[in-house]
Amino acid sequence: MSNTGLVWFRNNLRCQDNISLHKAIAENEKVLAIYFFDPRHYDNDRFGFKKTEKYRAKFLLETVTALKLNLEKLNIPLFVYQQYPEDVMPQFFEGRNISNVYTQKEWTKEETDVSEAAKNSIDRYGVTWHEDFDQFLFHPEDIPFDIQNIPQVFTNFRKKCEKYVSVRPQITIEKLPESNRVENTTELPIVLDLGFEDFAEDSRTAFPFCGGENEALKRIEAYFWDTKKLSYYKKTRNGLIGKDYSSKLSAWLANGSISARTIYHEIKKYEQQVTKNDSTYWLIFELIWRDFFKYISLKHGNHIFRIGGILQKDYGWKTDEEMLDQWINAETSEPFVNANMLEIKYTGWMSNRGRQNVASFFAKEQELDWRIGAAYFESMLIDYDVHSNYGNWLYVAGVGNDPRDRKFNIKSQAERYDPQQKYQNLWLQSKLF
Repeated sequence: MSNTGLVWFRNNLRCQDNISLHKAIAENEKVLAIYFFDPRHYDNDRFGFKKTEKYRAKFLLETVTALKLNLEKLNIPLFVYQQYPEDVMPQFFEGRNISNVYTQKEWTKEETDVSEAAKNSIDRYGVTWHEDFDQFLFHPEDIPFDIQNIPQVFTNFRKKCEKYVSVRPQITIEKLPESNRVENTTELPIVLDLGFEDFAEDSRTAFPFCGGENEALKRIEAYFWDTKKLSYYKKTRNGLIGKDYSSKLSAWLANGSISARTIYHEIKKYEQQVTKNDSTYWLIFELIWRDFFKYISLKHGNHIFRIGGILQKDYGWKTDEEMLDQWINAETSEPFVNANMLEIKYTGWMSNRGRQNVASFFAKEQELDWRIGAAYFESMLIDYDVHSNYGNWLYVAGVGNDPRDRKFNIKSQAERYDPQQKYQNLWLQSKLF
């Protein structure tokens, strides 16, 4: 019987530059792929928020749809289930002669709990697991630190990595012969199946994009090559209105429908063919920030979810239902905060500038338990990434990696970044009706 490898897709939902897919094709005669819409991701969390709200759910459905089509072009079937992995896998393995499982290595608690449950469920099959770090710009094997010695300050991390680490080349993926195709009767769910009503996109959204690898590559083509907006990224990145003030690549990066390496090498190509300036560097700078929060998470483990954070500081955080409701429903004393909270409520998106301000207001002004704010972001954001989300909230709350423990002056931020109140008017006028 032929050797079969199974690629378990999680937050690496792409065909290009995918080490799990590459290894499976190289090391097996047959390759199958599987994806789970895990019901746990659509349950309520301990604070009462749905872990995945409708905006990210829709983006994810679009992403998995694209993944299935792109895998078909490689003659690889993607089996899709709306069940717990540990419930499906024992039956799925029956009679399929699967000897290897390939997946992206995760390390935060919810992800590792699922991994362990899945491994235990198919223990009797004696398969070999291959888990690879594939979500970084700088690979863990290449960085000039042991994980436990990752610097607490971003600048120290960035400078050493920039000096000593080369970004690995992209990985090429080979097409399998037609004979690899097998019968696959599984179907993708729709938003209704995940517990949501279908919805129309808000015309004011700054993120009018669909999910999937093809859409990520289209966005790079548009933002880099068609409009040359990359050349002005550093000047426009603190914008608030419209799709082009920033690259918007974070959503595709978050679910792995594009790799940080792909973006990096495309920037380098742009620098060679168009221009190299502060703006092209700054997008790489932001990719390094993303890596930094992943390494902080890798170093500190589940401390990133604890109220004292990685500094184990006690600030006497409080919970207050009324204040929380005012923050969520844009009824605080700060119009700039309210405008941003309406944007996330109606679109699942918020600018980086907005996120810092509403988080600072929540944690520093109102002294509310920052984990509740982080959980709300986890629920709502299209581009939610566990490491970036919790890393940023830790940072703003003063229990993470900010050596200066800053607090935002919301009014001066609004005056600086929204001087004519165009952004505030765009969103706050909806409160009038």
